[in-house]
Amino acid sequence: MQDDSGLRKAEFYLRTLCSVLPNRRTGSAGNRAATDFFARTVAQWDYEIETHPFDCLDFSEGTCSLTSDGHSFPVKVSPFSLGCDVTAERVVVSTVEELEHCECRGKLLLMMESLCAEQLMPKNFVFYNPDHHKQIYSLLESQQPAAIITATEKKPELVGALYPFPLIEDGDFDIPSVYCTAEVGREIAAHRNSVFSLKSDARRIPSTAGNVIARNNPGACEKIIICAHIDAYGNAPGASDNASGTVVELLLAEMLADYSGNVGIEIIAFNGEDYYSVGGQMDYLRRYGNDLSTTVVAINIDDVGYVRGKTAYSLYECPPEIQKRARAAFRDLSGMMEGEPWYQGDHMIFVQNRIPAIAITSEYIAELMANYTHSEKDVPEIVDCRKLLEVAHALKRFILSF
Repeated sequence: MQDDSGLRKAEFYLRTLCSVLPNRRTGSAGNRAATDFFARTVAQWDYEIETHPFDCLDFSEGTCSLTSDGHSFPVKVSPFSLGCDVTAERVVVSTVEELEHCECRGKLLLMMESLCAEQLMPKNFVFYNPDHHKQIYSLLESQQPAAIITATEKKPELVGALYPFPLIEDGDFDIPSVYCTAEVGREIAAHRNSVFSLKSDARRIPSTAGNVIARNNPGACEKIIICAHIDAYGNAPGASDNASGTVVELLLAEMLADYSGNVGIEIIAFNGEDYYSVGGQMDYLRRYGNDLSTTVVAINIDDVGYVRGKTAYSLYECPPEIQKRARAAFRDLSGMMEGEPWYQGDHMIFVQNRIPAIAITSEYIAELMANYTHSEKDVPEIVDCRKLLEVAHALKRFILSF
């Protein structure tokens, strides 16, 4: 059934979220403009709106340069890094063992190869923080280089379309760092003069951000949570990641404006999925973690609407009755399919708290991440708003089955 009005709204919401300035990065002015837009839009349908600011960091990458003997090497500032002005000997390490035994105090440390195999989880990231990441941080802080250069390979399955990617993205780590491609790293390592100058005027900017929580029938004994993160990575437009999921929330909120069923509806625009400390998610758990037991199911919408393929849903810790309702609501829709498990989104916050969850994303999520995610190419043109509208109708059908 064609819904021209809904399609026009979806396109308007998508364009609006992707055009805020300077970006939707948590803590930025554009991020606050996006959450204000979300709150204003949903409030017109008489939802109970709740927002709480939390402290966070924005950052200015400024300019940076790495030179030796008049030769310049292209590097980028690691997000949330402190600035520096260092002229020192370059020390090269490729393994944890080399890092452990090197003499790099006060020097420029170039990290390469296996040490840069995957982006380090931030020091205080509570949901996933492997021991070998903790070991690298511990060694860096004990060795105390003056600054760090990390040379990274392409890793689309881990960091999307970013190349190079920042090995370190952590506002709690205070050794200045920059990053470069693996090719540039090899040039730095092979350069005849081991003395380099690294200058960066990057700075951290204390800021605030907030989730937006919209509630319908808040007095009900049980609730269904629908969440999507409204923030975007860095300077990326973030059309698929995750203006798309936020658009579905706005469409669904209007569809459920007159809802009078038995469960409460809680629609959350999370703020921080692409932020080093997942600030919005942590703030939500601090405030409402003890109330999660009343949640029937949590539905997370992320990276939906990709122009290729269908919309994929997957179920996590769902009892048979919820599985039955979900499949009944989704299976006869031509644009939806049951997909493979996907463990990288905000639904895992609920799964870790033993709450049944459903993730809704794109069938070709791997292709989407490899070519567009976290990059300047993540623009509205790669999102089919008809698919966003279909997801909203499907979720309405699922919710009304309770």
